[in-house]
Amino acid sequence: MTHRNLEQCHFRRRAGSMIVLFSNEAMLNRLPSAAIVIDAAADEILHANTKAQELLGPDAQPGQRFSGFIYKDLAAFIVFLDEVIYRRQAWTRAVQLIVGDGDRLNVEMRACQLDDSPNRILLLLIDLEEFRWHERVTDTEKLHREGLMGWRRAQEFFSELEHQNQLILNAAGEGIYGVNTKGQTTFVNRAAQEMLGWDTEDLLGKPIHNIIHHHHQDGSVYKAHDCPIYQAFRSEKVNRVEDEVFWRKDGRPIQVEYISTPIYDRNVLAGAVVIFRDVTERKLNDKKLREALAEVAELRDRLEKENAYLQEAITNERAHHDVIGHSPAIRQTHAKIKLVAPTDAPVFITGEIGAGKAIVANSIHKESSRKRRPLIQFRCGSISRRAMEMELFGHVGTGEHSGPDTSGALELANGGTLYLEDICDLPLDLQGELLRVLQDKKFKRVNDARFRNLNIRVIASSAKNVEQEVALGRFREDLYLLLSVFPIHCIPLRDRREDIPELTARILEIMCERLNRKLPIVTERTMQTLMDYHWPGNVRELRNVIERAAIVSTGGKLIVELGQAGQKAETHLRTVRTEKEMQQEVRANLVAALRETGGRVAGKEGAAALLDMKPTTVYSRIEKLQIKDQEWCAD
Repeated sequence: MTHRNLEQCHFRRRAGSMIVLFSNEAMLNRLPSAAIVIDAAADEILHANTKAQELLGPDAQPGQRFSGFIYKDLAAFIVFLDEVIYRRQAWTRAVQLIVGDGDRLNVEMRACQLDDSPNRILLLLIDLEEFRWHERVTDTEKLHREGLMGWRRAQEFFSELEHQNQLILNAAGEGIYGVNTKGQTTFVNRAAQEMLGWDTEDLLGKPIHNIIHHHHQDGSVYKAHDCPIYQAFRSEKVNRVEDEVFWRKDGRPIQVEYISTPIYDRNVLAGAVVIFRDVTERKLNDKKLREALAEVAELRDRLEKENAYLQEAITNERAHHDVIGHSPAIRQTHAKIKLVAPTDAPVFITGEIGAGKAIVANSIHKESSRKRRPLIQFRCGSISRRAMEMELFGHVGTGEHSGPDTSGALELANGGTLYLEDICDLPLDLQGELLRVLQDKKFKRVNDARFRNLNIRVIASSAKNVEQEVALGRFREDLYLLLSVFPIHCIPLRDRREDIPELTARILEIMCERLNRKLPIVTERTMQTLMDYHWPGNVRELRNVIERAAIVSTGGKLIVELGQAGQKAETHLRTVRTEKEMQQEVRANLVAALRETGGRVAGKEGAAALLDMKPTTVYSRIEKLQIKDQEWCAD
């Protein structure tokens, strides 16, 4: 029979022998435990001995409701009473009492039914805290009885236990430390000491937040009441943090991720244990990886843009790729190209529209040390000011101008050559920005805060009188001085007519190959007609004339049409034109107007004003006649 069964039998014998005595209050007070007689049906205290009043307080008086002492376990207490009435006796530890100003009391209730009435119940209340204290006293007395050897065994046991725990803590690779509810350090393992550089003497018993967690990485103060570790004391929950810093003894921060877990002593919050790891190297590697990926993305974007530029260059392929001719002017141009190409000196090319400025720029690039990198052509003034800025400097997609990041002409030309066509049309404020970029050799994309290094060669061109533009304040003198280190002037075609036969032969050969046509014969009369013409559109106009002649010449001989007179070298003059010929002349006239205005349609200097037409009409004809950019923009 177990100890508890013996105890219950003893209780039943004692209760049975004393049933008749419990109505006597004096006898009830002689019991060593708190005893109460209640009427279960009326929920009324009938008798309460002195021990019960000491345990429950002065309210434990006859006539009071016993259920008022039940904390939140009234249902459990009712079930317990039913068991007593059914079995005549029972015991439980499931019912918690409330005494005094709300203190909770854990008790063991032992009850039996009195014989004089089924609803009269005797309750014996045993304070469990006192019961456990008795057990500890018993263990202590036992230890005392064992003498010095017992104390040594207990000491060795606890020392070994502490040693084992310390070995476990020090074997852990993560840093571990504990804090009490006051924020004071209670223990620190070896890994934490090595990562932080602090010894246990520096930390134990001191507020660790003020030592290792006092500032954010940006230098701002980190107040203790904002710290997730101390917040755990208020919320009593586990906190995980992945991006903070702890400060070493030498003043250096280390990036850490940690988990803070509350710890309890007998259901009372005692503090927290913090497990952390140094992630500085991992964060650094992550940063390097992100930068590398960003660099790869930028390189991919740059290559895609370069490819787009190269594709455009192929689509808009010039009729001739080199400076062609043997006139004194062309020989002088060849000499200048040969002289300046190997250097990185800026070149400023001037000349009339269509005189071949872009061809000269391309020749300089092809003979330079940068020929393996692309020649990026940027047409100044052909688009809006905002779009021009983003096309030149690039763009970071934030705020008003959202979208993907893009590389500008400067970035695409890095390592190569940037050709700024019609530089005088660049807005003044952008001229200033371009000047600073070329001087500092670094730039920023639009909406970006990061500077990027720049290594380019700049070639600029203009069909306008640059000195006059500077005098009128439309072009910055300092930018002009920076770009015009080596000026080259392209001579108009009318001043080097001896080059026309060679140019015609080369252009005709390329056009026939492109159009899959048989090469026609150029008669002396046709060539003389070409040489006698004044060529206001220079080489560009010659290219268009030869291309049109290659299309219409189907009889074996080259037939050309020049100017408004519509002269034909191998046919007699006619005053009547077919509808097709009229459409061709309208188309040629519109192409010439676009070429004259650099592609502008609207505005005072646009093609519509030049033709005395509405811009909408010009746009409609461009679409109807299927005029492509390469027909007027080729230089």
